[in-house]
Amino acid sequence: MVIAQSGGPTMVINQSLIGAVTEAKKHGQIKKIYGSLHGIAGILAENFIDLRRETAATLEAVAQTPSSALGSVRRKPSPADCLAIFKVLQKYNVRYFFYIGGNDSAETTHIINEAARAENHDLRCFHIPKTIDNDLRENDHTPGFASGARFVASAFMGDNLDNRALPGVKVNIIMGRHAGFLTAASALARVYPDDGPHLIYLPERPFDEAQFARDVATVYKKYGRCVAAVSEGISDKNGNAIAAKLSKEVDSHGNVQLSGSGALGDLLAGVIKSSAKISRVRADTFGYLQRSFPGIASETDSREAREVGKLAVRHATSGKATSGSVTINRKPGKKYAPVYGLVALRKVSKETRHMPDKFIAKAGNDVTPAFITYARPLVGKLPVIGRFKGVPVKKAKG
Repeated sequence: MVIAQSGGPTMVINQSLIGAVTEAKKHGQIKKIYGSLHGIAGILAENFIDLRRETAATLEAVAQTPSSALGSVRRKPSPADCLAIFKVLQKYNVRYFFYIGGNDSAETTHIINEAARAENHDLRCFHIPKTIDNDLRENDHTPGFASGARFVASAFMGDNLDNRALPGVKVNIIMGRHAGFLTAASALARVYPDDGPHLIYLPERPFDEAQFARDVATVYKKYGRCVAAVSEGISDKNGNAIAAKLSKEVDSHGNVQLSGSGALGDLLAGVIKSSAKISRVRADTFGYLQRSFPGIASETDSREAREVGKLAVRHATSGKATSGSVTINRKPGKKYAPVYGLVALRKVSKETRHMPDKFIAKAGNDVTPAFITYARPLVGKLPVIGRFKGVPVKKAKG
C-alpha cells in the first residue's frame, strides 16, 4: 500500500496516518507499507519511506505530533500524471492507495480511481477525511476541525482578556474559505455576558462594510470595547470573496490564497477607523497558527482521526468495496456519539458544504445556541477563566 497526506496540515492528521499504518500491519495481504513524501508528488518522484521499518514507539510519537509527517502538497493530477502514477504503483506492486485530506484531496483520489478503472488497473483507492474547515459533504464533522476550533476558542479567550484590560477594537481573521465553522468556534470563548467575540462574521452571509462599522460602533458604545471574529472567506452581496480582491495567488485546484497575509484585517481595521471613528483598532490574522499548534488537540478529534484511518484500511481489505471515503456523523440524541460510514468518492470530492442556517443568528453577525450545542462535545473542556466580583472599597476620608 501507499499512503500520503495532502492539503493543509492539522493537529491530528498523523493520528489518521498511524491508525492506517497500524491497522495495515494486521492484514496479511498488505506486505509492504510505503509513505509517499509530499502527496502524489512523492509518488511521481518515487520518493517513498518504508513505514514497516518504523518502531511502534516512533509511530506513536508521530501520531501525537501535529502537521503532516509525510509532508503535503496541493496538486491536481492531470491525465498524464495519472498514467505516470499507475506506472509507479505497478512498479512497486501497489494495490492499495490511501489519501488523507479535504475535498480537493478527495477529488484527487476520485480522479486517480476513475483513471485506474478506465485502465483496468487493480487499485483500491480510499480517501481518509481531514479538514479544519469542517466543510466535507456527507459528514457531520471532520478530523482536524475540533482541534482547530479548540485553538480558536482558546485564542479568543486570551484576546478577550487582553481587550478587556486595554479597551479598544480587535478584529481577528480566521480560516474558512466557504464554511464558517472554525470562525463560529470563537463563540465557545465566552464565559461572562460581556465577553467577546461580540461579533462573528461568516462566509454564509453577505458582508457589508458599512453595516460592519455600525455593528462595531454599537458594541463599542455598549461595552467600551469590541472583539470581532471574521472568516477569511467573507464575501460581498455578489458572492465575491473580499480577500480574493487582495490576493492573486491561485493553487492547482483553482483556490485563491486567502490566508497568506494580513491584508483583510488591515482593510477592516481601516473601515472601523474611518467609519466608526474609533482610534484604537487592531487586527490579527490567525493564519497557519490554527493548523499545527502542539499540545492543544481535542481528545475527541484525536480519537476519531485515528479511527477513520483504521476504517479506511478495513474497508479496503474487506473485499466489499474497491474505493470510497470514510465519513463521520453522530447518533441522534443529547449524548454525543460518532457514527462512521463509507460513501462514494464523487459524493465528497471538490464541492463543499456550509454552516446550516440553524447555526447562524438572524442578524448574520453571531451564532445560535444550536451551534454551541453542536461544537462543545467535539472541542471538549476549555481553560477556566476567573474574574473578580468587583466589590468597590469606600474612599477613605481625609
